[in-house]
Amino acid sequence: MSDAPLYYGDYLKLDRLLDCQDLESTRQGATAHDEMLFIIVHQAYELWFKQTLWELDAVLGHFSAEPVEERDVGRAVGHLDRILEIQRVLMDQIDVLETMTPLDFLDFRDYLVPASGFQSVQFRLIENRLGMDPARRLDIEGTPYKARFTDADRERLRASETRPSLFDHVERWLERTPFLEFGDFDFWAAYREAVDTMLANERRFVEDNPTLPPEKKARELKSVDRTAEQFEALFDRERYAALRDEGTFRLSHRAFQAALLINLYRDEPILQLPFRMLAALMDVDENLTKWRYRHALMVLRMIGTKVGTGGSSGHEYLRRTAEQHKIFGDLFKISTFLIPRRHVRRAMGFRFGADRGEAGESGARP
Repeated sequence: MSDAPLYYGDYLKLDRLLDCQDLESTRQGATAHDEMLFIIVHQAYELWFKQTLWELDAVLGHFSAEPVEERDVGRAVGHLDRILEIQRVLMDQIDVLETMTPLDFLDFRDYLVPASGFQSVQFRLIENRLGMDPARRLDIEGTPYKARFTDADRERLRASETRPSLFDHVERWLERTPFLEFGDFDFWAAYREAVDTMLANERRFVEDNPTLPPEKKARELKSVDRTAEQFEALFDRERYAALRDEGTFRLSHRAFQAALLINLYRDEPILQLPFRMLAALMDVDENLTKWRYRHALMVLRMIGTKVGTGGSSGHEYLRRTAEQHKIFGDLFKISTFLIPRRHVRRAMGFRFGADRGEAGESGARP
C-alpha cells in the first residue's frame, strides 16, 4: 500500500489524457466545432486498439505452448470474447461520428492532409497479429501499405509480419488434434463413407423423383456432381495442395481436417471448447469485415467519391478491403463440407471416454 492516498485523476493521468485534443482548425485561426468530436472518437479507437493488442498478446502466449493446455484454450476464448465486445463498441462509435454532417467535416478536413486513418499502426499490428496474409493485402494507390508510415512504424510492422501469428499457432494446434486417428477410429475414412452415402441418397432421390421433368432432373444431377467434386478436392491431398497454392485454401490439409472434425463433433464435451475457439476466431474476422464495410459507408456518406486525406480512393479502397482482407476464411468454408447429423451419428460414431488412454495423455490436449 502506498503511504499517500491514490487520487482518481492521478491514477488515470487525466491531466495528460484530456490535454491531448489539439484542434488543427484552432491553430489555423478558425476553430471548427466538430473537430473535437473527430479527434476524441479516433483517440478512443486507438485506446481500444491498444486493449485489443493486449488481449491478442495473451491469446498468442497461450497458443505458443506445445501442447496447448485445455484450461488455456478457455482463457483464450475469454480474451477473444472481450475483443468481440470491443469490436461492437468500435462499430457503435461510428454512430457517434455520423452525428457530424459532411459540411461540418469540410470545415476542417483540408487541415488534415496528408494524415489518414490508413496510418493507424496499431490497427495494422492487430491485422498482423491475427495473421493477415501479406500477399492478400491491397496496395494503396499502387504502393504497399507500409509506405505511408514513418521509418520507425514501418519497422514495427515489418517485424510483426515475421513473427508467428495467431493463424500460425492455431494451424499448428489443429494439426496436433489427436482424434483424427486413434484406436480403431479413422475419422477421414468414416467421413468419406458418410459423404458417399449422403451423395448417393441425393442422387437416388433425384433419379427416382417422378415429379421432376427430364431437364430439371438433369440440372439437379449436375448440382449433385458439382457437390461431389467439391468433396473430392477435400479427399485428394494433392488436389487440396494445388488449391492451397492457388489461394483457395490457406490451412494445411490436416488442420482443415481437424477443424472439420471439431465442427462435426462439437457436441462432444471434449470438443466443445475447441469449437468455441474456432467460432470466436470467425466472429472476430466477421466483425472486422463489418467494421471495414461500415467505415466504407461512413466515408462515402462524408466525402462521397472524393480522394481521401491520405490520397487514396477512400470509400472504394475500404470496400475492397472488406471483401478481401479476411484472415480465417477457411473456417467459413467448413460449412461447405458439413453433413447432416443423422449421417454423422450413423456412420461416424465418435468415441472418447473409457478409451482415453489410447490417445495418450498429451493427445487430449491439441
